[in-house]
Amino acid sequence: MNHVIENEKLKLTVAEHGAEIKSLIRKCDNTEMMWQADSAYWGRTAPVLFPVVGSYFQKKSIYEGKTYEMGQHGFARDMDFALVSKEADKLVFELNSDESTHEKYPFDFNLVITYILAGDSVKVCWDVKNTDSRKMHFSIGAHPAFNCNLDTDYLCFEKNGKVVGEITANVIALDGSGCLSDEQDKYQLEDGMLKMSDKLFSKDALVIEGQQADKVTLLDQNKKPIVAVTCPTPLFGVWSPVGKHAPFVCIEPWYGRCDRVGFNQKLEEREYGNVLESNEIFKTSYDIIIL
Repeated sequence: MNHVIENEKLKLTVAEHGAEIKSLIRKCDNTEMMWQADSAYWGRTAPVLFPVVGSYFQKKSIYEGKTYEMGQHGFARDMDFALVSKEADKLVFELNSDESTHEKYPFDFNLVITYILAGDSVKVCWDVKNTDSRKMHFSIGAHPAFNCNLDTDYLCFEKNGKVVGEITANVIALDGSGCLSDEQDKYQLEDGMLKMSDKLFSKDALVIEGQQADKVTLLDQNKKPIVAVTCPTPLFGVWSPVGKHAPFVCIEPWYGRCDRVGFNQKLEEREYGNVLESNEIFKTSYDIIIL
């Protein structure tokens, strides 16, 4: 089931399946801001990535001597959340561990995702609670896709309110593993801007570590801002499907990422992994700002 909230500026639709944004309409001109999940390019709009961002090396993790297998970006995006509450400008969804999650992931958890409309922005809040008796290791991330034109549009990177002069991106390996190689690409930016193209995404996602930026803005061919995503995260990704000339780009705040090729698969040793003590809660948020 889908649920709709709106204010004077925006109309937001979120599905119970995956607690995924399905539509975000700018009401002044009835413009759809979100990619509409055409499977010819990519059949999702804004999946939540939990309890892993990206891929485990060989799709496996090892914890306390047991091996768990899980596909890219985890299972939350493919599960039905419960609607906890709905207000005029707020939706709250919840997912709890069960027998099906234990087959892929060792811990009990409670995941609450909240969407709040405030003027021209959507605040997305994540509350991850460890309901297990052990320390819990996890990652979480966002994957919102925005309509754009790869031939003409730009991305602008900012940090602390100032444009960034250079971005260094780690490169996904070409072996099909979905994991990181040791290769890096550097991009010189003009007034913080990077021109998009098919070539930009020819090596898959740009994995940008080290808090190099805390806000990424999509601009049109005239360099007019369209939408911005805050990235108050240790790292983030920028992605459009390789070789498809897709009419969208994803701007993805991440607390975690894929493994490196050859990683030892030990869950507690993953780079950018997050840890919660029993009954501890991890709380964070990011914003989608329509410009």
